Amino acid sequence: MHIKRLITAAVLIPPIYFYITKLPPVYFSVLIAVLALAGLWEYLSMYKVEPVMLWSTMVLGAMILVSSVLAGMPSFEIFAFVFLGLAVLRLFIYGPENALRDLSAPVIGLIYIPGLVSYQMLLREAGAGWIIFLFGTVWIADSAAFYVGSTLGRHKLYPAVSPKKTVEGGIGSVLGGTGAAIGIKFLFSLPLSLGQTAVVGLVLGITAILGDLVESMFKRNAGVKDSSHIIPGHGGILDKLDGSLFSAPILYWLLIVFGANA
Repeated sequence: MHIKRLITAAVLIPPIYFYITKLPPVYFSVLIAVLALAGLWEYLSMYKVEPVMLWSTMVLGAMILVSSVLAGMPSFEIFAFVFLGLAVLRLFIYGPENALRDLSAPVIGLIYIPGLVSYQMLLREAGAGWIIFLFGTVWIADSAAFYVGSTLGRHKLYPAVSPKKTVEGGIGSVLGGTGAAIGIKFLFSLPLSLGQTAVVGLVLGITAILGDLVESMFKRNAGVKDSSHIIPGHGGILDKLDGSLFSAPILYWLLIVFGANA
C-alpha cells in the first residue's frame, strides 16, 4: 500500500504542478470542475441515489461549477434554484415517501463538493502559488498523519468514525501542515509573514483532519471503505479532495484577514 501511494504520487504530481502553474487559471477551473463532478458522482453512488435524482444532481452540480468559472463564488440564488429544482423533481417523480431522506444526500452533496470547490477557483484566480500552497500543505499534512499514525499511533482519535486515525497522526498532520506551509511560502515568495504562514499551516493541518473525518463519516454511514478505487493506493477522487474541500474556504478567508491578495 505504501509503495502504491508513493508511485502514484510520483507519477501524478509533476504534470499536475506544471498544469497549475504554466496554464491560465481557466484551465485549472476546468480540471477541478471535472474532478468535483467525479467526486460528486462517487458521493451520490455511495448513497445509492435513484438514477433520475442522481443525473439531475450531476447536471445541477455542473451548473454550479460553470457559474463558479464564469462569476467566481456561486451566489445564494443558484443554491436556492438548485433546491427548488430537486424538491419539485422529487415531488412529481417519487411522491411523499422518504422525501427528506432522498433529498438530503443530493442537496448536501451539491454544497459539500461543487460549492466548496468554488473556493479553489477563487484561490487560483489570486495566483497559482496559492493552489500549490493549498494542495501541498493539505497533502503533506495528510501524508504526515498517515505515516506518523501508522508508526507511532497509540491513542484513537475518533474510532466511531475512523478506527485507524490516531491522536498521534493528528499531531503529525498539524506539524506536517505547518512545516509544509512554511516551506512552500519561501519557495513561491508568497505574501505572508513567517508567523502568518505558521498560523495558516497549523489551521490547514487541522482542517485537513476535519475534512477527512467528515468524508469518513459519510463513507461509514454509506457502508463503504473508499469512495471508489480509481487511484491505486489512494482510493477515489473524493478521498483525495476531502481535506482540500474543507481547507480551501478557510485558506481563502484567512488570506483576506491577513491582506494577502485573495
